[in-house]
Amino acid sequence: MMRLIVARLLVVLCFFLEFLGQGRGRAEESPHAGELKLATFQCDVTPPVNGRHPLIWLVPVKEVETPLEARGVVLDDGKSRYVLCAVDWCGLCNSSYRQFQEKIASALGIPPSHVAVQTVHQHTAPYTNGDVQKILDQSGATLPYVDFAFMEAVTDKLATEVKSATERLKPFNEVGFGSAVVEQVASNRRAWTPEGKLVVRYSSCKDPQIRALPEGLIDPYVRTVTFARDGKPLVRLHYYATHPQSFYGDPRASADVPGFARRQLEQEENVMQIYFTGCAGNITMGKYNDGTREARDQLTERLYRAMSKACKNTRYEPVRSLNWRVASFCFIPRSDSGYSESELQARVNQRDLDPVQRIRAAEGLAFLARAQQPFLAQLLEINEGAILHLPGECFVEYQLYAQSVRPNRFVAVAAYGDLAPGYICTAKAYEEGGYEPSATFLDPRNEEMLKNVIAKLLQN
Repeated sequence: MMRLIVARLLVVLCFFLEFLGQGRGRAEESPHAGELKLATFQCDVTPPVNGRHPLIWLVPVKEVETPLEARGVVLDDGKSRYVLCAVDWCGLCNSSYRQFQEKIASALGIPPSHVAVQTVHQHTAPYTNGDVQKILDQSGATLPYVDFAFMEAVTDKLATEVKSATERLKPFNEVGFGSAVVEQVASNRRAWTPEGKLVVRYSSCKDPQIRALPEGLIDPYVRTVTFARDGKPLVRLHYYATHPQSFYGDPRASADVPGFARRQLEQEENVMQIYFTGCAGNITMGKYNDGTREARDQLTERLYRAMSKACKNTRYEPVRSLNWRVASFCFIPRSDSGYSESELQARVNQRDLDPVQRIRAAEGLAFLARAQQPFLAQLLEINEGAILHLPGECFVEYQLYAQSVRPNRFVAVAAYGDLAPGYICTAKAYEEGGYEPSATFLDPRNEEMLKNVIAKLLQN
């Protein structure tokens, strides 16, 4: 109970700091002072086969279909450095997220707030929360959820790769913005029948009647940012909002559809391709995916074609400004029945409970403790374009809202930063019910709060 009271007091403190102009919405202005440079990096972050670090939940790694990679770019504006990193993992939460972020920051001698780490969110990849493992251990639950030795080794390896990338810094003087419609890939997971019933359309949907329901609200565009030197692309960053997995649950590590599309385009262009997942908390490929390999091949081809078209549609311009903004804020934990500290702890302690449910309860406890530490939203502005980096598994409505704040300008969004809060639903979704509101640790009031954060970053 005391932990929950302290968490709520800290939420109030975050809002008080915001009122004073010291907390949420703090901006870091970073106009470039000298020659702009960049370097790309990639690092294999696949857990070992038959090792102690599982894929999502407790699935062991038995096969590596494709390596899982951390891919990113280091930007140097002559004053500081900034890192955008996309990791082929399902999620990084709490101390596990900070471990990735802080190791990279330490390697470059920059603040952690200058490092945006986002997971791509494939479900054929690890979902890692070191705080949960500690809670499970303290409760006597012998569940091998996180291998701390592997986490140390893989983050050390990544930090070394990022540091060595700075020895390859190259000047860039142009940025390109492009977009293209992605045909028949994304669909809203919250599908409505003609009778007005809400049904769940998961990433792999074998029910033809549910697949036949309307596509629903999505963002149909893939948005591509290209950094270039005198017309020559040096790296491309792609942003698209959908759950990226085709089929899953088996012990197979795979970068899945975005990884296949990324590799195909990279081989064609001989340019580093980095893929970020946007606000896809309620977006899947379920309408167009029956879980077969044939469907996966079709989804890969459609995403690849759209990414390739976005590259061809790219319009280049000289880089006139590069700014980095940061906003810190606190989420509001939910406090309804089933989410109190005592109730969550009881489920963790229940030895005959399904292991995944014990892990989910431990995630809730970890989030309550995490309320003592603010989250970050980060914005990279290049000329009139912007890339917004958000924590959590945001509904697509937040991405569409961000674009509405700058309706005539390029805005790309990467979600799946620190995934500690789980789904970031809309307030309306709690009234409608369905899967996502049952699997989040957040209060409905967070919609207004997060939209205020987004508006503050984009309106400055």
